[in-house]
Amino acid sequence: MKNRNKVLILGATGGIGGEVARKLVREKWDVHALRRNAPQNEEHANITWITGDALNAEQVAAAASGCSVIVHAVNPPGYRNWEQLVLPMLQNTINAAERNGALIVLPGTVYNYGPDAFPLLREDSPQNPVTKKGAIRVQMEKALLAYAQRGGKVLILRAGDFFGPDAGNNWFSQGWITPGQPPRTIKNPGKAGTGHQWAWLPDVAETLAALLARRDQLEPFACFHMRGHWDADGTAMAAAIKSVAQLAGIKAKVTSFPWWLIFAMAPFNTTLREMREMRYLWEQPIQMDNAKLIDFLGHEPHTPLIEAVRTTLIGLGCIDHALFAPS
Repeated sequence: MKNRNKVLILGATGGIGGEVARKLVREKWDVHALRRNAPQNEEHANITWITGDALNAEQVAAAASGCSVIVHAVNPPGYRNWEQLVLPMLQNTINAAERNGALIVLPGTVYNYGPDAFPLLREDSPQNPVTKKGAIRVQMEKALLAYAQRGGKVLILRAGDFFGPDAGNNWFSQGWITPGQPPRTIKNPGKAGTGHQWAWLPDVAETLAALLARRDQLEPFACFHMRGHWDADGTAMAAAIKSVAQLAGIKAKVTSFPWWLIFAMAPFNTTLREMREMRYLWEQPIQMDNAKLIDFLGHEPHTPLIEAVRTTLIGLGCIDHALFAPS
């Protein structure tokens, strides 16, 4: 029997999946999560962990039993073998959702859009990607649309570049700064004067929770865009990191990201190849239009950039939390 507030999260140890799991626990959901090895720390005590693999259809189906929502926030480890693994994992989620009549939640990105849709992205903008990763994203959304057309329900929330206190696999933590080290050098990959779209993961999770609270009012295939943090000229994020570092007694400098090194090393490293492929997103302004989200929710959760950056740098071990504790 389906439980209205029982949710299965695939990818709950990742950045977005983890934030959504913690938010839904606070909202008193019955949160279940599938992963190969369940964590053993108290932080995850309110989550029911199920041992299993997102690539195993029967394990996903068993984990989803009785769930009204499945959050599909899982990616191949290290973003390797995307072409071979991403769509089979999603198909397992779709099959499990069909068994339970569950709504599927997909955290979306801008990858499925190409230059013909820039600079202002709306939910119905044409999807003509120029990268392999973008093409896979389009296939994912087409598979979810087919599920909705068969009577299922889908919620997609697209946002800009993720950053957050518990997320290590993103541009912020893999390009701009180095986790575990003071942010003395801030490497900006953007083109001078070019705007960039950011999304703080706790805000994304809060937005998803707010949408799920009103899921009975959603259309079968519901898509929304978050505005997040719009860095109009590409300097606001660097300035925020520098400001937080200064408050922590760290003298930081902003430099250009070493794209030449990425291009030289990309043939030998999967992550660097992914970064090289996405360079076009730093060379032109790409902004998300959140008018539909505002019309539906009446607001968009939004944490001030300085606060978001401070919390992120503390979470990534770059600055000491004690330096910002009340005296």
